[in-house]
Amino acid sequence: MIADPDGPQDRLRRFATIWSRAVYPVTSTSLTRPEFEEHLLPLAGRLSEALRARTFEAEVGRAVGAALVSVHCTDPEALSRSLDCVDAYLVLYCGEDGPQDDLRARSSRLQHAMAAGFATALRDRTLAEQEAIAWAAQSARSAVAEALHDSEARFRAVFEGAAIGIGIADLDGNILQINGALQRMFGGSEQTVRGRKVTEWTHPDDAPQTWRLYDELVRGEREHYHVEKAFYRPDGTVLWTNLTVSLLRDADGHPQYQLALMEDTTERRLLNLRLRYEATHDALTGLPNRTLFFERLEKAVTAREGQRFGLCYLDLDGFKTINDSLGHAAGDRLLVEIADRLQSCATAPGEMVARLGGDEFVALTTGPDTEAEVDELAARIMHALVAPVSVDGRELTVRGSIGIVEGPAGERGPAEVLRSADITMYRAKSAGGNRFELADPEADLKAITRHGLTTALPAALDRNEFFIEYQPLVHLGDGSVRGAEALVRWLHPQHGVLGPDRFIPLAEHTGLIVPLGRWVLEQSVRQAREWQELYGGHPAGGPLRINVNLSPCQLTHPGLVQDTVDILERAGLEPEVLCLEVTESALIGADDDLLKPLRRLAEMGVDIALDDFGTGYSNLANLRRLPVSILKLDRSFTQGMQQFPADPVDLKIVEGIVSLAHSLDLAVTVEGVETGAQAEQLRILGCDTAQGWYYARPGPPERLHDLALVDATG
Repeated sequence: MIADPDGPQDRLRRFATIWSRAVYPVTSTSLTRPEFEEHLLPLAGRLSEALRARTFEAEVGRAVGAALVSVHCTDPEALSRSLDCVDAYLVLYCGEDGPQDDLRARSSRLQHAMAAGFATALRDRTLAEQEAIAWAAQSARSAVAEALHDSEARFRAVFEGAAIGIGIADLDGNILQINGALQRMFGGSEQTVRGRKVTEWTHPDDAPQTWRLYDELVRGEREHYHVEKAFYRPDGTVLWTNLTVSLLRDADGHPQYQLALMEDTTERRLLNLRLRYEATHDALTGLPNRTLFFERLEKAVTAREGQRFGLCYLDLDGFKTINDSLGHAAGDRLLVEIADRLQSCATAPGEMVARLGGDEFVALTTGPDTEAEVDELAARIMHALVAPVSVDGRELTVRGSIGIVEGPAGERGPAEVLRSADITMYRAKSAGGNRFELADPEADLKAITRHGLTTALPAALDRNEFFIEYQPLVHLGDGSVRGAEALVRWLHPQHGVLGPDRFIPLAEHTGLIVPLGRWVLEQSVRQAREWQELYGGHPAGGPLRINVNLSPCQLTHPGLVQDTVDILERAGLEPEVLCLEVTESALIGADDDLLKPLRRLAEMGVDIALDDFGTGYSNLANLRRLPVSILKLDRSFTQGMQQFPADPVDLKIVEGIVSLAHSLDLAVTVEGVETGAQAEQLRILGCDTAQGWYYARPGPPERLHDLALVDATG
């Protein structure tokens, strides 16, 4: 058992010791192991500081990874062992005082940064080595030419002592000589390598220009060239090299031989491929991640003319509930199973599945006829989700919503396509889920506009872009103006004047409805005070009443009552001047806690109106328990009265509602009055007040003042 170190420096030293012991056996260095440990100690210190720093610095991890290369830790195994040590011991010895989950997450990010820094430094070193190879090629060419002309012995020393592979062939491609390094690269005997022609060393991954450059060189049109090339070894394995080929001329300048210099880059390439895979694939499911998917999507949407693409954007329905109830480990196992099923759905050429993150997956298909293929792909995905998933002995039913985008290449960018698919997916989810929907440009535009309005709402309130219009409330008995309803509008810089139906739902969704509603109430009460100061009241006596709408979100806000009291007191108005309108649907099934603030306001003298009455299918008997004094009858009940004769069914319904309301001491206000015949019929039926275009459209406060003066003067 290892004894706990005494202090931070001892623990740091212990971590550096473990690190050096793990990495030293795979490091090409002339240092002793203790000397090598002294090189790692400051690197360990930097990792320790980065682990506990207030702000995470990925650059520290990259610098440590690069420093490993500088101390000759270039073997991929050295990186692997270093990452294992950091993963196992960095938090243990350097992060004992912090929250362990956060420290381990930061340790993981440091490992990723170390790998990136290691790869970058290795690449830079490779470039430097390539320059050295080019220099060596030039030197070797000069040395070989001189040896051929002057001294075979000197050439042989350079040829055999070189650390890189060297081969000489004639212009027909016959291999004449190879050195020991080249023989070891190919893993065969000298005769095995020399028995083949240069032109036989083809590989499927050869770059298109490789053999063109070779032909130019042997014809004497090129002095040298440099390419990355793969070769098959005698045992069938692949050797990757940085290959430099130079032309050797005789004393008269005529082409005579070709000289090849090879550097074995197989291990470096495998490391790069591994790092590339980790950077482009999801660690949990093994599927391509967002980075690789965007690369494929960009190729698909920018393909040549005549090509099409189809995209399915999948989001699991109710996945958060599974995570919250069963835990993230169970959620991860569910995602792995779903990923396997989705992978089996996209096996045809041109199809791929990726995980974007969380429970969001995408499936892409490409080709000349994706209109039918993408529908079939979506159907296969939905079918794959039908069977329950077994997690920890539980059978979990999985549902999903899919948004489909299909179209020709070259018309839209990848970001626009993915955004359209995302919007369409949420449209499918809003329709109940467990279904797929096709993208609709008009619906996309509405969603984009809705999002733009949502993000602009907070700044709009700060910039005073909202204003209020007032629609008069008229007494049906004498035609006098008894008050007005305040209707908020938004003067949007791009879209012009927007009605409340365009932005009130967005304000409720974002929570902005509370400050916006407070502003509307304050402005409306202040306006009522100005009306009162201008001419006192209406002919029936008393001040004009102001009606202000309350949203369901405002009803649950704890400051509703106090805000209302403060606003009335600052304006110097009595509570009777104010009427708060609440929709019937907001009060259906309301409990005592929700009704309590309304009761307090009603007890103070504020009128409470039940707005849109008749649309919420509430039990009429519940009216007795609601603290309302006014019913606002929805316009749908009175539309049949706009023509003569009036619809007898509507007459009976309205007559019954009015009778019931009056029996409960409730006044009745009617919305949407548009004709004189309609107004007269409602007066006969006993309705108290009305509003609508027949009297006046919503407008500035001056218009209501003018109407009130007309009533006051007769």
